[in-house]
Amino acid sequence: MAVQESNGSTGFPSGNSVLDETNRRLLDALSADPRATAAELARQVGMSAPAVRERLARLEQAGVIRGYRLDIDPAAIGLPVAAWVRIRPGPGQLPKIAELAARTPQVSECHRISGEDCFLLKVHVPTIEDLEAVLDQFLIHGQTHSSFVVATPVPPRTPKPDVR
Repeated sequence: MAVQESNGSTGFPSGNSVLDETNRRLLDALSADPRATAAELARQVGMSAPAVRERLARLEQAGVIRGYRLDIDPAAIGLPVAAWVRIRPGPGQLPKIAELAARTPQVSECHRISGEDCFLLKVHVPTIEDLEAVLDQFLIHGQTHSSFVVATPVPPRTPKPDVR
């Protein structure tokens, strides 16, 4: 991946930065409907479909668009219990926790965080009792603290670019 120049130029027409107004509108439209075709996006942002495809490719190359993901409801596939688990590793256990989290299919997210705890995991299981087996795997590496998700008033969403 090419390193950006300090002036923010990324090869867009007229040396525009990655997040020019057109790209912001394109990202907004794509966030609203990630399955929109290039032709549909083009109509929304007032460009041609080939120009939209080129901009999307450049946004992907620049790392702004990291990928396209399928969003499955865990409850619909038999995993209605979600918990956030904070982990405080024991001495020398930091890399082992990250490796274990990557190997554990019930872990859908793993974040390295600041503060007293070093990791924040999101875990999906069929029942509360099933969480015990997952936690037991991590307990040999440190302390765990769990919070169950009761409701999600704001579902995961794509962050909006800063428009200062």
